[in-house]
Amino acid sequence: MHLELLGMERRIRGRVPLPSFALNAQVFAHHRADGRPLLRFEDIPLDPTDLRLAVRQTAEILRRFGALDEPEFQQALGLGREMALPSLVAAWYRAIAERHEAAAVGRGSSTAPALDGRFDQIFTLAMRPFLSRCAEVVQQRPELAAWQHPHCAVCGGEPDFATITPAAERHLICGRCGLRWKFEPLTCPYCRNSDRSQITSFATPDGRYRVYACDVCTRYLKAYDGRHAARPVMPVVDMVATLPLDAAAMQRGYTG
Repeated sequence: MHLELLGMERRIRGRVPLPSFALNAQVFAHHRADGRPLLRFEDIPLDPTDLRLAVRQTAEILRRFGALDEPEFQQALGLGREMALPSLVAAWYRAIAERHEAAAVGRGSSTAPALDGRFDQIFTLAMRPFLSRCAEVVQQRPELAAWQHPHCAVCGGEPDFATITPAAERHLICGRCGLRWKFEPLTCPYCRNSDRSQITSFATPDGRYRVYACDVCTRYLKAYDGRHAARPVMPVVDMVATLPLDAAAMQRGYTG
């Protein structure tokens, strides 16, 4: 399933141009100060026809591998034919940014309506070809080294994987656009718990993969340990290779 999703992403991404949005040191510093993601929905080079195709193909792949039941699949196909689909995706995307902005100013929570969780997964996967192209622009910027927030600097997404560099730095990898950024090695990126006595870590016997689990929020994050490997991280491949670690973490009471 992951390989088919990756194939779909690559086919559509090949047609997506690089975005042209304002990005300089001053803009980056402003967004970093209040934790707001850099990329507005209007800046995404989004072709509505390609978006509809991505939603339909994502739903078909998920259905084929049993990740969607028939009613959900039919609803997703209907969404993939809707002329209003870009507006629905825009609301989904902006809700993430608003959540971070609300937290930054101490408002507590966002007032944006929550999207049905069934479609959150579909939109996340369908938008990857477009968001990953935007992440390419930011990934090369030196200012990214100063981003210390646990959410993505580009789209505001949460990390769903990490890599440990040969220099023993931990870089988080965004689950929506694939951006990588440096973050404290033993701080939970989900609740910011930094008490090392409440961070559980365990690894595979060969040391190639590691799990960081938080005893405060009970969430965990898998990582590829580049200190013990001859190749760089390959998120899609490594996420599949570490499925046994998901089972081990869940058996200990943690959630992804």
